[in-house]
Amino acid sequence: MSSNSSRSDSSPRLTRRGFALMGLAGLSLTAACGNGVGSEGAGVIDARVSATLSEMYREYPNTRDLSNKSTGMLIMPLVTEAGFGFGGAYGRGALQVNGVTVDYYSTTKISGGLQIGAQQYAHVLFFMTDDALRDFRRGSGWTAGAGLEYVISDKGDSISADTDTLLSPVLAAIFGQAGLRVGATLEGSKYNRIIP
Repeated sequence: MSSNSSRSDSSPRLTRRGFALMGLAGLSLTAACGNGVGSEGAGVIDARVSATLSEMYREYPNTRDLSNKSTGMLIMPLVTEAGFGFGGAYGRGALQVNGVTVDYYSTTKISGGLQIGAQQYAHVLFFMTDDALRDFRRGSGWTAGAGLEYVISDKGDSISADTDTLLSPVLAAIFGQAGLRVGATLEGSKYNRIIP
């Protein structure tokens, strides 16, 4: 009898599912390191929100008009998106009404398909109607849909707050450390109220 036939293979095998779970765990750790998780909480988020708004108004001046006409804004200063096979994103931010923070939120997004790498970016949601803001605040896990209107063009210009643009109940601006994210979308991003 050969020693190979009686030996049982006790070495662990890495399945595709196990590999995907390891990737998501790594994403969670990466997101936690860069998004203020386990930090001073509200103070860190507030400082990042203030810096993000200053950058947005400086780089895309027409967003100030949108801000003034909106009923509320959700500012997500730092969203970390990473993927190795499967991908996901995580970030934390604040909801402001009349320039005052009223709640804190997290955003998460899971995506499939071939993805490798990581990036960080900021985004702001402008709620242009009372109903849109009320629906967002009342929902238990609001998800961005395909009908979201984006207010920064792929040339880096911000779209003016004209009548047609303002007809959309929720508008979005996506930008970040590497400048404009061309073709970026928030579709499928889920937002939940948090206590930092």
